[in-house]
Amino acid sequence: MSISQLTDEQVRNVIQGPGDVEWRYEMRRECQEILPGLFLGPFVASKSLETLQSLNITHIVCIRDAKEAFSVRPRFPEHFSYLTLDVEDNEEQNLIRLFPRAKAFIDEAIRPERGGRVLVHCNGGISLSPAFVVMFVMQYYSLSWEDALHLVQNRRYCISPNGGFLTQIKEYEAIYRASQAVASYPATQRPINRRKREDDSDDEDPREEDRSKRVLFESDTSHNSLLLQLEYDPNAMEIS
Repeated sequence: MSISQLTDEQVRNVIQGPGDVEWRYEMRRECQEILPGLFLGPFVASKSLETLQSLNITHIVCIRDAKEAFSVRPRFPEHFSYLTLDVEDNEEQNLIRLFPRAKAFIDEAIRPERGGRVLVHCNGGISLSPAFVVMFVMQYYSLSWEDALHLVQNRRYCISPNGGFLTQIKEYEAIYRASQAVASYPATQRPINRRKREDDSDDEDPREEDRSKRVLFESDTSHNSLLLQLEYDPNAMEIS
């Protein structure tokens, strides 16, 4: 989805989010809807079956440090579809490598014909899971990394991805824009396999092609022979 068709003011309103929400400290322990069908929050928000069902959540992305696995884990696998990612919450962790799995899971859940609703959480919902959600929002709306970060912050005020994650968020903008450019490249300008084209005439005489290949081969052979001769006999080209 792209918001390129919207006016500048409409885009600003999407990034700004609802202006009537007064942020309270205790909201850190709750989850917030970042875009239609996508929620972001802490692990504690994923522990209440009643809350999850009231929000009509169908899918949950559980992002955790491996050493938290004993506590941060899927709690209701019989009620929701889970994707669990073991990720270290430090600046050296490569998020870009792991992001495609999360994106594919979320895309599948929230596609219109499926109508799913996804909660993405880590332990605190401050650094790790927000980094994934910012990258998803960036590509979903075709935004710059700064606008995507502001969009998420304006809905969950307490997020603060660490410096390493912010660097990767910036890098991901170039990656997703490059993939979009490749996808939009006109098919008519892409290289064509000339060995056999669908529009080639079936009654074309194959001997013509063989004859052309033979001429090229003989020309190349003659040229290579001359080069070898010059290499071993520098005077071969001298006129006597």
